[in-house]
Amino acid sequence: MFDQASRLRELAAAYRSQAVGRTARRFEAIAVTSGKGGVGKSNLAVNLAQVLARAGHEVLLMDVDLGLANADILLGTVPPYHLGHFLRGEVDILQVIHRTQTGLKLIAGGSGLVELGNLTAGQLRPILRSLERLEGEAEYLIMDCGAGVGDAVLEFAQAANQVLVVTTPEPTAMADAYTMIKALASRDPQARIRLVVNQAERPEDAQRAAERIVTTARNFLGIEVVHLGTIPRDSAVWQSVRRRVPYVVSYPASPAARAVEAMAMRILGEEPPAVRAPGSFFGRLASLFGRRSSSL
Repeated sequence: MFDQASRLRELAAAYRSQAVGRTARRFEAIAVTSGKGGVGKSNLAVNLAQVLARAGHEVLLMDVDLGLANADILLGTVPPYHLGHFLRGEVDILQVIHRTQTGLKLIAGGSGLVELGNLTAGQLRPILRSLERLEGEAEYLIMDCGAGVGDAVLEFAQAANQVLVVTTPEPTAMADAYTMIKALASRDPQARIRLVVNQAERPEDAQRAAERIVTTARNFLGIEVVHLGTIPRDSAVWQSVRRRVPYVVSYPASPAARAVEAMAMRILGEEPPAVRAPGSFFGRLASLFGRRSSSL
């Protein structure tokens, strides 16, 4: 039987051997978002981050869901600090990083996040200058963003190197996913947008849903959305939520875990993304937030 976990480790090892004698892979920010809540966005962010960490990469999972920050709950951990502490000036940003028992670095969300989108450019600049120090802490930054097309969600997504939009095959979720893709494309026609179909009862349902969204985006928006993968409906997912352990750890042979590992393999197997102007991820984010706050 094909062992996806073994294949993942082999791919990671091959990547590291190819990297000898050349510059290290640059920092890559991946935003995970959705058009509506309840489609499994946070669970995907947590489990994808966990798989990348198991493959030997330094991964930082940052919970920036301004309304429902719960990555720490899904990981079964209680960080001493969260982003709210940093935004209130109580701790340094590096103190907020919490190393979980499974080797993942976590910056938990918390109170104070809503105010982030209401700060002036002058107030925001020193905060994001501090956040730039995080780029030395990981190869991958996985951001669990909020759902919906609010300004803060779109700005985090626009600053990222690529965006994973999560949907289910259910019609309203698909419509909301397309609305999210349209909003992202209107802000950045060059955005790298990937589609993940979650909670699929049958592979053919997921394929039809993906083809409909990809085709509609191509025909009406003039952009190419890549179907990154499908996660089947799997009892291991809700069981892992109850246990507060990522399903790629607690049920590594489950269909859902293997699906996330396959998506991670695709991400690891790609060429590093081109540098996006202007500057670093947090530099781009500061520019986007600053542009909005200065126009208010």
